[in-house]
Amino acid sequence: MRPPAALPAHLASAPFTVYEARAATLGTSRLRASDLATAGRLLYLPAGWEFELRGLARALSAATPGAWISHVTAAVLLGLWLPSWFRGCRELHLSKPKALPPVRREGVVGHTVLAFDDELMFWDGIRISTPARTWLDLARLLTLEDLVAVGDQLVRQPRLELEGRSEPRATLPQLAAMLTRHPKFKGIVKARQALELIRPGSDSAPETFLRLALTAAGLPEPELQLRVAPDDPLSPAADLGYRRQRVAIQYDGGHHLTREQQSRDNRRDEKFNAAGWRYFKFNADDLADDFRGAVRRVRLALHGR
Repeated sequence: MRPPAALPAHLASAPFTVYEARAATLGTSRLRASDLATAGRLLYLPAGWEFELRGLARALSAATPGAWISHVTAAVLLGLWLPSWFRGCRELHLSKPKALPPVRREGVVGHTVLAFDDELMFWDGIRISTPARTWLDLARLLTLEDLVAVGDQLVRQPRLELEGRSEPRATLPQLAAMLTRHPKFKGIVKARQALELIRPGSDSAPETFLRLALTAAGLPEPELQLRVAPDDPLSPAADLGYRRQRVAIQYDGGHHLTREQQSRDNRRDEKFNAAGWRYFKFNADDLADDFRGAVRRVRLALHGR
């Protein structure tokens, strides 16, 4: 038996739909060849393909007109923070309007939802929920604290030189609009609570959790991105703190281990110490302790002045 003809290059390395196969003039017999496998109705996988979320999501979106990638899958594709137990998940979340039949595909979590046109977008060839809509959908799946962390990441001001963008992924008014539009949404109570707690200024989920731990313990809400000299945009900034009591707090994540970042951190630390601030640095060990020890130390610093 002769080996099957080579697939076109654009179909040989990623999942594709039957529509793409027909456009490339692949017949039924070619689609039944041993170097292809089906991934459910209208989807094909080339032999040797290793799971890659973006390629499978693109094909799934194209094979399901009227539907869109949503929930956890949308969050992963958009680069949003998620709790560790959602990372690496191979289930794809696909949403449909009520007018379409429900999703029935192996490995796909289907949702039937109400969504307005401006809550959906095309991203990298994939029909997907917008960041603000994705945040609302996650209200059904995440804890309150985790939902706040995702919201903080959406509304934070990005650094153009590091991230290639200067606008936040969403704004507080856009998140609020989601709640107004969908008052009967399952998870709306949690989403409303989260919106009240979301603040621009947290650069990571641990920073959010540290802020929430401080306020949950009855301490005042800290200022975020606290600069030694508030009117100087070049002044070093701590992640959060209390200006009146001159208490600055920093969370050091994994990126602080690089030599360049440590040099910047040392210069920042020296500025705060020279200005007479109490300066605290917390890390993953404190996060694992739910910041209980961190809260005690900050409380003593605030009450001791």
